[in-house]
Amino acid sequence: MSLLTMIIKMSEGLSRTCAIFFLTLIFSLPLGMVVTLLRRSKNKIISSITRAVISVIRGTPLMLQLLAITYGPYYLVGLTVSRNKLVPVVVAFSINYAAYFAEIYRGGIDSISKGQYEAADVLGYTKTQTFLRIILPQVIKRVLPSITNEVVTLVKDTSLAFTVSYQEMFTIGKEIANSQTSFTPFLVAGVFYFVFNALVDFVMGKIEKKLNYYH
Repeated sequence: MSLLTMIIKMSEGLSRTCAIFFLTLIFSLPLGMVVTLLRRSKNKIISSITRAVISVIRGTPLMLQLLAITYGPYYLVGLTVSRNKLVPVVVAFSINYAAYFAEIYRGGIDSISKGQYEAADVLGYTKTQTFLRIILPQVIKRVLPSITNEVVTLVKDTSLAFTVSYQEMFTIGKEIANSQTSFTPFLVAGVFYFVFNALVDFVMGKIEKKLNYYH
């Protein structure tokens, strides 16, 4: 198989890799904020349960979570395994990354001084207005570098979808490597991931510069 043919074949899986990446971000970023608010709840039962769930998710491998969500329903209650593996893959990725984003958000919120809350209260802002208009924009600015690191990691973690036989780019490359007894597909995959991460880093850098007015 020529290098060009190999690249074309692997590029077919790139769209699936992109689907995992973008869908995970769409669901995990807002879900992470919801988890953060539950984690910071004044209700000790809610905050304790949320903290425990976060600990379990962050303390177990993403690969194990992928297998559990994809095949768990079948082994537990006999439900048919989803034919479209993208669904359980995105669910697993979204839950996993939401837990990490939640802790990042929490650190950002906790870093805001109490004086800003008090000043907003004096000005007549409601708690919701204070959070959305004053606290959240600053939190986004402060946590963006950490978010960027997680997003970069997500690009590479998409390759874990091969564990549930989802035909994304790395899975196709692995199959070609096995059939051709060649390491070249892995090198091609490495270039794909490097370029993808370079684009992510560029975009996140642009976003960070636009938020410089908070300095």
